[in-house]
Amino acid sequence: MELRPRHRQSFSGFTEEEIEKMENELKQSGEQDFDQHVCKKLAGVFSHSKGRAGKPSVKWTEVQTWLQNRQKCRLSKYNSAESNRKLPDVTEECALKEENQRFHMPEGKKVPDLSDLQFEARSSVDGAWYDVDTFTSHRFLESGEPEVLVRYVGFGPEEDEWINVRKSVRERSVALENKECIKVRVGDSALCFQEGKDNARYVEARILEIQKKFHDIRGCRCLFVIQYDHDNTREIVHMRRLCFRPSILGRLSQI
Repeated sequence: MELRPRHRQSFSGFTEEEIEKMENELKQSGEQDFDQHVCKKLAGVFSHSKGRAGKPSVKWTEVQTWLQNRQKCRLSKYNSAESNRKLPDVTEECALKEENQRFHMPEGKKVPDLSDLQFEARSSVDGAWYDVDTFTSHRFLESGEPEVLVRYVGFGPEEDEWINVRKSVRERSVALENKECIKVRVGDSALCFQEGKDNARYVEARILEIQKKFHDIRGCRCLFVIQYDHDNTREIVHMRRLCFRPSILGRLSQI
C-alpha cells in the first residue's frame, strides 16, 4: 500500500504557453480549490487559441486535473509560502541537534538552531523529495541510525513516514530568481519537477549542459540539459522546473 497516492494525469498535451498560464493561475489562487468555472474558462481559451490549431480541444476536467496535481506536488516551492515547520517540542529538537552534530557538523563548529531551518525529505515510496511540515516523533534503530516521523506539506497524518535523518533529510532546496541563472554551473545537483503519465514529483538530477539564452518578458529562457539520477534519462528544461541546494545562493559574490 502506497503512503501517498500517485496522481494520474489523463492528458499531457498542453503547450508551453498553456502551462505558463496555468502556473500563473496557481500563483494567483493560492490554496483554494479550482472550481468548474475557472477550469472551463481556461479550457475555452486554450481550445480557441492559435497555438492549438490542428490539436484536440482541451476539456475542463483535464485543466482541473493538471492544476490539482501541480498544486499537490508542491509548486509552493516557487511561492515561498510561510507555514508551520518548527519541530514539535524541545525533546525532538534536542534529539535532532544531537544527530546533526554526530553525523554532519565538523568538530568545533556550532550546531545551528534547527527550528529556524526549513527541510525536505526523500520518500522511500517513490524516491522523490517533499517539503517537510513537521517532525512529529523520532526513534533510534538497533543499528543506532536515527529516524524521524515526517509530515509532509500538503498531506495529512495518514501519509506520515519514518525517514532516516542522516540519509534522507536536508535543508530545503530553493527556486532561483530569473536573474540568478548565472549561479548555476555544469555538474550541479538539482531537484527537477518531472511529469510523467502516472505522477509528478521533484527528483534528483544533475546539470550536464547550460544553453544561455536572452531573457525576455517571460523571464529566464536559458535551457538546461539535465540527467535524472534514478534512471539516467536526459531532458532539456527551463529553470522554473529546477530547485537547488541553498549553498548555491552564495555564488553571486564569487562571479
